[in-house]
Order: sequence, then C-alpha cells, then structure tokens
Amino acid sequence: MEKHSKKIAVCLIFLVAAACSAKTSRTNQAAGQPASPQAPQPVFVATSGPNPDSLSSAPSPQPAKKGAPAIPPPPTNCGTNFDCYQTYYQDLVKTFGVATAFDQLKKQYPANAYVQAQCHPITHVIGQAAIQIYSSISEAYTHGDSFCWSGYYHGVMEGIVAKVGRNNFPKMLNDFCADIPGKQKYSFDYFNCVHGLGHGVMAYTNDELFDSLKMCDGLNGDWEKTSCYGGVFMENVIIDNRNHFTKYLKPDDLLYPCDAVDAPYKSQCYIMQTSYALKENGGNFAATFDLCTRSDAGFEPTCDQSLGRDASSRNNYNIAGIKATCDLGKTLDEQKNCVIGAVKDIISYNHSDTQAKQFCASLSSDLQDTCSSTATAYYQSF
Repeated sequence: MEKHSKKIAVCLIFLVAAACSAKTSRTNQAAGQPASPQAPQPVFVATSGPNPDSLSSAPSPQPAKKGAPAIPPPPTNCGTNFDCYQTYYQDLVKTFGVATAFDQLKKQYPANAYVQAQCHPITHVIGQAAIQIYSSISEAYTHGDSFCWSGYYHGVMEGIVAKVGRNNFPKMLNDFCADIPGKQKYSFDYFNCVHGLGHGVMAYTNDELFDSLKMCDGLNGDWEKTSCYGGVFMENVIIDNRNHFTKYLKPDDLLYPCDAVDAPYKSQCYIMQTSYALKENGGNFAATFDLCTRSDAGFEPTCDQSLGRDASSRNNYNIAGIKATCDLGKTLDEQKNCVIGAVKDIISYNHSDTQAKQFCASLSSDLQDTCSSTATAYYQSF
C-alpha cells in the first residue's frame, strides 16, 4: 500500500501530526509502546536526504523569456563553504524564482556530498529569500517545495523577522500562521508554519536558545508551543552545521542543553540531541546509546527514539544497516525505542509503509510487534 504526499498534509521532515500531553507520550515510550501522537519530532538534518519521489518529480525549468539572463548552473567551486551556496541560491530566487532554485538544487544534489549533507539548511536559505518577494507567508507557502524535509517552509518563517521588523515581530507571533490552511486540523502546512516560528524566534534573538523558548511560550495553545520548541532546538543544531557555531551545544557535555532546560522543553530537545552527539563522536552509536542512559529521568526513551531516527538516516535507509544499529542497544527497551524512531523515519522518508513492513519483518520476534504496531499507527496519521 502506497500513499503519496499532498503538500498541505505530509511530505515529512518530522514525525506525527497531532498533539497530546508529553506525560502520556513518555509513559507509553517507557513501556516500549508506540508513542501517542504529539508535536512532530525532527529527523537528522545533517545527513538526511530527500524523499526519492522529490527527485523524480523535480519541476521543469520555466522557459526563459526572450532577452532574459541565462540561469547560472549550480556552483562547482564552493567546496564546503556554506556561504557560497547561500549566495548562489539567494540570487537564484531573486532573479529567477523559487521553482528555478529548487530545480537547480535537485540537479546538484545527486553528485554533491556536501549539498546532500546541507540540503535542509540550503532550503532554509531559499525560504528566507522567498518571503522577501511574496506579500505573505501563505503566498510564499503556495510556491514552496517540500524537498529536503520541508526546510523551505522553516526558512520562510526565519525570513519573516527581517520582513516585518524586529519591533513588530514579537507582537505578531500569534498572527503569522493564522491564515495557513488546516489550522483546526493541525495540517502539515500549519505545523511547518508553527515549527518554523521556532527558527524565526532564534533569528530574532540572535540564536539565544533560552530567550527563544520563552518567546515560544507566548504562543496560544500547547501544541503550538511544543512545535515551536522543536524549531528552536532544530535551529540550534543547524547552526552548528552551517559554518557557524552555537554556545548552546557543548562537545564536553553532549546532552547539553537538554540537561539544562526546564521540564516542558526537554522532550523536544532530546528528540533532536543525538544528531549532534553522533556528529561529535564520529557516528559511534554504541557510545550514544550509553549517552542516552544519562538523560534526565523519564527521557531515556525519547533519546533512544532520536537515535533510531538517526540510525535510519545514517544508514541511508538500508534495512540491514538500521537493524544492526538498533541491535547495539544493550537492553530490550533501548532496542524497542530505537526501532520506534527508525520505523517512523522510514515511513516519513518513503511516504509509504512498504519499506517499514520489510524492516519490521527483518527484526527478531521480540521487536516485531513494537515495530508493526508503531508503523500501523504512524502511517494512519498520514
């Protein structure tokens, strides 16, 4: 059975689309059961690739108008200089539009390892540039593309800070997403908008994480606040992968800032943190499983599920590789929660449950029920 995404609903960078209390979710996770629906959790942004359907459905370039400048090809001399790519894609949006920028990115993606690793942040750049040429967030969204985990939509929200001005941004926080379709049903476009606010408030506070979380608290609705927190923590990790650094990640304390933020913020932090830990420890999953055991009490399952998401993306969605990685968990609960995170990410990546079923069938009998029930419940959320 296959389900292909519709832009306002699914094309995933994050997991799960409805809300519930974090307490209920943690209880189920600790028991090794699939998590209750909650504000979506992020995938590993530093190495995850796009949905393969996105490459095959790349938009055709618009015919150049007579006398119009030729579209410059993707740069080949940027190396690992993110600013170089940023300038190129900003100029593309300004001169040729969003669709052309994505078309060039999709051409560059297959053969450029750095672009693959930084694809999500690059789509942020395209979104930031787009909001400067469109009159509203909803208009910018209609021209968007979900390629590389919907980073475009998050970039739009970052760019809105410059568009409305620093004095107006805090006062308008609850207005930005008001006209996004599907608000009452927590549509994926609405999630991307509210999650994107987390990226936006980080831009507003100059990447001051604790101040940004407090700004998210000004949103109406617990689901909105939690989604915003996720954007803040994702931006904190993205910063560290974008030729910049953040003081809110510490190589000598790989659980920071999760072990320092207040309880309401911890879940969204831990569901992102293993991506940073793996970057710092050279992809050592066994060591990261051990790291998760030192999480704040009750958040160990969340950390293990984050690790499962990374197992999926870092193994390039290879079933045998994901299975072998989750088997590194020393306890059955660690392995189960790794499987939960992995199978959700497999579904998100493929927009299908076919590969997820294959993954579940490959597991030992004591993990198959957890995997299958998680896959069924998660796929239904699409």
